[in-house]
Amino acid sequence: MDTWEPDPRRAMPIQALLAWCRSTCGNNLDGITISGGEPFDQPGPLRALLQAFHAWRRQSGLDFDLLCYSGYPMKTLQQKHKPLLALLDAVIPEPYANGLPLGKRWRGSSNQSLVPLTELGLTRYAPFVDDLAENQGKHMQVAVENGRIWMIGIPERGDMAQVEALCLERGLTLDQVSWRR
Repeated sequence: MDTWEPDPRRAMPIQALLAWCRSTCGNNLDGITISGGEPFDQPGPLRALLQAFHAWRRQSGLDFDLLCYSGYPMKTLQQKHKPLLALLDAVIPEPYANGLPLGKRWRGSSNQSLVPLTELGLTRYAPFVDDLAENQGKHMQVAVENGRIWMIGIPERGDMAQVEALCLERGLTLDQVSWRR
């Protein structure tokens, strides 16, 4: 199940997204992560986005990597999206399975793997391929933008319900949360 309903009003031209990334990160960038919904369900726009990131990387001389999450099995990605995989440094494939344990670093369930695809991907991600989730501790980013709170990361099961309960205890009701969709 996707957590975000497609909304054409939120569409953004790739050049505008790239400009936002540049203004937000400047030259302090070591990686870009693409997640979903399902990025591979939009192969044309995903290709254009990845090509724009490659151009930025070449022009700027920055050494950032490109990591993408997908709910598709690796075999499906290799069969249907090989040209897109060639534009990524690493991929985390397989659907999130709520009934499986957390597993390894940066993966929501133990069926998911971390697959380096390039030399840069190997350099950045090889040390973490088998690294257990509990070795990293919990890491969530929180940002406030235009009256909205954004939480980014992979919470443990029950964490978001706990956040919601603690907010409610303090008089803050969370509406339109993606984890309840």
